[in-house]
Amino acid sequence: MIDRQHLRIVKAIETHGTVTQAATSLHLTQSALSHAMKKLEQTYQVTLWEKDGRRLRLTQAGQSVLGLAQRVLPQFEHAEAQLARFAQGKQGILRIGMECHPCFEWLLKVVAPFLKAFPDVDVDVMRAFSFGGLQALHGYDIDILLTPDPLQLDTITYTPIFDYEQVLVMHNTHPLAAQPYIKPQDLSQETLITYPVELSRLDIFTQFLTPANCTVKQHKTIETTEIILQMVAANRGVTALPKWLIDEHDDTDVCYRSLGEKGIAKTLYLGHRKAEDALGFVDEFIDMSRCHHPQ
Repeated sequence: MIDRQHLRIVKAIETHGTVTQAATSLHLTQSALSHAMKKLEQTYQVTLWEKDGRRLRLTQAGQSVLGLAQRVLPQFEHAEAQLARFAQGKQGILRIGMECHPCFEWLLKVVAPFLKAFPDVDVDVMRAFSFGGLQALHGYDIDILLTPDPLQLDTITYTPIFDYEQVLVMHNTHPLAAQPYIKPQDLSQETLITYPVELSRLDIFTQFLTPANCTVKQHKTIETTEIILQMVAANRGVTALPKWLIDEHDDTDVCYRSLGEKGIAKTLYLGHRKAEDALGFVDEFIDMSRCHHPQ
């Protein structure tokens, strides 16, 4: 039978490429590792890996076991972490992933009352993922995903939290500020500043520029909202951000206009795994989130 140790070994082989390095990473002897996998191969009459020069390469059967390891091992780790916290007298940890960079300030307004309501629960926020936010949620790396672009999956539920408009932000003396709204061709000579994410996740490209076969003169990326706004306030470029964020900052040096005559309407969602909230953390956080709409 396949057990957890087999999954750990196959994952280590894929990561390190040799029996020696895999055994060392798992604190096993090479003979113990080889014996365990040889027994599994004999049980199912398959070969799990083969030599490829000085390294090992997983066979099709080995890749199948690797896929199982990548799905199951994070669930083991998640359950063990929860048990360890129970042993320490704590209820658990709520891990939140973000695919909405400018929503961090809003998130802080929800986290503060949540921590007061659940003094034995910790909160961790992750902004970067190895395989994307949805994969992190499905793989038990996070418990909640903040995203304006939900990707449907049978095991994931999305709860809408609030609606907002994505707008173009510019210095208040910028020539585009004189227009009632922005047209795609208006940005052909502009420097656009965005977060460092792939273009497929930037609405100003996917919903505005690309459909009109337009682009910008220059595209710069900056990690933090604060620096992006300072760059715009210094008239170093324009950016696209949620309207509510600009209203809350109340910066007299910048203004905004709708992207297109009808604007770009968005919704922030909280995604979570279906039918899994034994201790009530996720449901409670979602309920509190719906009570904290940006002004």
